[in-house]
Amino acid sequence: MNAAEKVVCVTGASGYIASWLVKLLLQRGYTVRATVRDPNDPKKTQHLVSLDGAKERLHLFKAELLEEGCFDSVVDGCRGVFHTASPVIISSTDPQNGKPLTPDVVLNETWFSDPRFCEENKYWYMLSKTLAEEAAWRFAKDNRIDLVVLNPGFVIGPLLQPVLNTTSESIIYLTGGERSFPISTYRFVDVRDVANAHIQAFEVHSANGRHCLVERNVQFQEVLKTLNELYPALGLQEKCKDRDKPVERVFQISNEKAKSLGASFIPWNDLGRFGFGASRSCGLDESDQSGRQGESVPPWGESVPSEHSGNLGAKPFRGESVPPMGGIGSL
Repeated sequence: MNAAEKVVCVTGASGYIASWLVKLLLQRGYTVRATVRDPNDPKKTQHLVSLDGAKERLHLFKAELLEEGCFDSVVDGCRGVFHTASPVIISSTDPQNGKPLTPDVVLNETWFSDPRFCEENKYWYMLSKTLAEEAAWRFAKDNRIDLVVLNPGFVIGPLLQPVLNTTSESIIYLTGGERSFPISTYRFVDVRDVANAHIQAFEVHSANGRHCLVERNVQFQEVLKTLNELYPALGLQEKCKDRDKPVERVFQISNEKAKSLGASFIPWNDLGRFGFGASRSCGLDESDQSGRQGESVPPWGESVPSEHSGNLGAKPFRGESVPPMGGIGSL
């Protein structure tokens, strides 16, 4: 691939997944045209312009999702587009897609959310992703665009941006207050695996269709138990309903198609997965898992700023990323 073929666009570049995607693309020698809502806001761009290779091969552009035509000049001349920009507001729990998800069920790329079911149950984010993916496929067909869709689940892992993303914030929510939590499930996948899979989908010419990106579907009770073992001072297990009840088997999601691209998956309970890489923002050393004054405290700390807009999915035209909630419920 020559230099002209290594020019790509990443939309929503300041987001959680997109920031990692920009980092890895620069490492691979790509020139990246990155869109953000405000290129002059250092909170959204400083972590990008500080990346290795950014000075030579990263170009920031202002673009708004709701402003028609503002992306046209940015993508013109690009070999591929990684469309990761998406507003994120999650307020629902475990939509079942109208089908019983028993422990013997294995979801795959053939599963799609039912728009009517999502609308009736007010799963607005899941509905928006489902409709967005449907529109993307229609647009790609009508315009003969080579589209590949990646459907990540609940994305966790190190942060590059200085603000807390929605998925990380929901885990941190477990650490504060006298809260009791119902048992649900998380479809975990590491942000670095998601970013790598996007690039694989772009570079592997045989890539096609949809790809589920989930390392494992995990019971909420098991998540609390693991966090409690890593950080016992938090006492999280005391907050889990039915904490003495054995962890039940839950349905799983196939990642075999993603693996066929060369994608790999870090185990969800790897110690580093719960650091979220946010320790820099909190003034903590990532290597110091013991926290302050000898206490076992998560390295993300207590005061990372948060925002409720970002990305849970992405993909290039030769790739687009829509979470499987945009295809198979609330992955």
